[in-house]
Amino acid sequence: MVKTLSQLYSEVRKALLTQEDPQTAGMYARNLLCHVTGVSPEKILSHSEHYVGQAECDTLQKAVQRILQGEPLAYVLGEWDFYGMTLHVDSHVLIPRDDTCALANLAIGQALFLGSSPRILDLCTGSGCIGLAIARRIPDAKVTLADLSRDALAVAKRNIVAQKLTAHVSCVQVDALKPPAPFLGKFDMIVSNPPYVTTEEMEQLPHSVKDFEPAMALHGGEDGLDFYRAIAGNFTAALKPGGYLCFEFGMGQGDAVCRILEENGFTVMERAKDFNERERAVMARYTREEE
Repeated sequence: MVKTLSQLYSEVRKALLTQEDPQTAGMYARNLLCHVTGVSPEKILSHSEHYVGQAECDTLQKAVQRILQGEPLAYVLGEWDFYGMTLHVDSHVLIPRDDTCALANLAIGQALFLGSSPRILDLCTGSGCIGLAIARRIPDAKVTLADLSRDALAVAKRNIVAQKLTAHVSCVQVDALKPPAPFLGKFDMIVSNPPYVTTEEMEQLPHSVKDFEPAMALHGGEDGLDFYRAIAGNFTAALKPGGYLCFEFGMGQGDAVCRILEENGFTVMERAKDFNERERAVMARYTREEE
């Protein structure tokens, strides 16, 4: 049975109200309707009596069921916006969040002063969102997206192509918990949003995160700090003298992450807050002289 855009919007919103507040239900309904029908948000209003075929109605119903089962909207849509980019995402990568803009802002602000053609490594890249944000703002940067997961790298490669950045962004498989291979060379800056959820917190995550987003991109060890210790301790070998290391971290982890950096020869230059005024990122410079 065909239905109008207006009817579909009302039905989807009503279904989602069983577990979402009215504002969120309305936003989800618009996003799903636009995604399935290809109609812009503006046309949903101006063409509300436009009829939608049965196949699209069926596809929309399946999408609604996925949402009602707890799957994040981003995975249902297959894309998500971050830092002015629409990026492909699937269950092999974390969904880019606005919190991570704090790290992107820190890195971009410093990268502007790294000289011509700086080399930048985005470690634990996932979808590639941070490295791609940097590459778009620093056109002559040579950015390497690195992750242990081959599936995550496939997503990152797809985003490189979609953002038309193949000329100066590449991908490589790297285990952030191990010393870097010599072939990586030296970088002016390393950025990373590593796994930082503690073992205890993993059990307390919301259903939409715990059962849908990749655990290997979330779990940072018993205290959530395993990756910070490994990267700060090992990846100075991949930094040029005076190079920068920028981290995102979880709530309340800032002091511990800064101690790890200082213990490994870094000088903390700046700590930054996210849009919710929570401390979220740090930039440090490697200042220990080589022995």
